[in-house]
Amino acid sequence: MNATTMPWPVDIMDRMVRAVEKVRERLFRLIRRADLESVIAAMEADGFIFANAYGVDFFLDGINAKRSEGVHRLYAGEKVKETDPVPTPLLSESERGAAFQVISLEPLVRMKLVSNRRKDQVHLEEMIQLGLIDESWPARFPLVLAERLQHILDTPGG
Repeated sequence: MNATTMPWPVDIMDRMVRAVEKVRERLFRLIRRADLESVIAAMEADGFIFANAYGVDFFLDGINAKRSEGVHRLYAGEKVKETDPVPTPLLSESERGAAFQVISLEPLVRMKLVSNRRKDQVHLEEMIQLGLIDESWPARFPLVLAERLQHILDTPGG
């Protein structure tokens, strides 16, 4: 059974819609590194809590918020962790949407491969199922990322 004939979870569309909505909500809150201090003050005045864990800046949406659901700050063209194989995408790797700037698909896939968490792998599997990613994609990335993507292509649900 290949990725295009695998049965989809019943709630996959609901999960995808909610994930897109969460991203959309957060896109209205994007900031630049140079603006960080003034943004911290403005966001704290609106109930957000600024924090940093493992070198990553983020804002929690109140005192009871989960870190995993926070607004995480990644800086364009910089590595999140020193050990990351490549830096985050540049602003030039995004496209202007109707209301905000949106990262292009290839740099998004690259970010998911760098993070390499199970949830990122699941997102990539869903992109494969939707036909957004195919067997030609590993050649677009450095070897370590290409190997990660090839593994996901070879072992769906793995």
